[in-house]
Order: sequence, then structure tokens, then C-alpha cells
Amino acid sequence: MKDVLEVILLVVSVLLIVIVLLQSNKASDASNIITGGNEALFKNMKERGLELFISRLTLFLGILFFGISFVIFLMSNMN
Repeated sequence: MKDVLEVILLVVSVLLIVIVLLQSNKASDASNIITGGNEALFKNMKERGLELFISRLTLFLGILFFGISFVIFLMSNMN
């Protein structure tokens, strides 16, 4: 059982890395706020379509990664 969870954790880890790399770069928006381009500060920017899907998938994979890691941790401490 532990081996299966470790393989699933490996797959989730790789998917999480790929999904994070696919996300749009929001750091440039934050730097504009600091440097004076504050028109983006109060702009209503909703995620839509593919961006919303990628954001939700990232959240789901992150929670799944944490959950599987916690279960593996508990299983290793029981022995």
C-alpha cells in the first residue's frame, strides 16, 4: 500500500510542477504595483477559461499532494 501511495505521490508531484510552470506570470503585475503602475491594483481581474481551470487544478493537486504525504508519514510512524 505504501509503495502505491509513493508512486501516486511521484505522479502528483510531476503534474504539480508542470501545472505551476504553465500558469501565467503574475509577478510582473506585482512589480508594476511597486514601481508605480498601480492601475492594475484595483483592476477587477477574474480568471476565466483555461486560466481558471489551471488555477483550480493547481489547488486540487496541492491538496492531494499534502494529503498523500500526510498519509505516508502516518504509515511510516506506525511501524
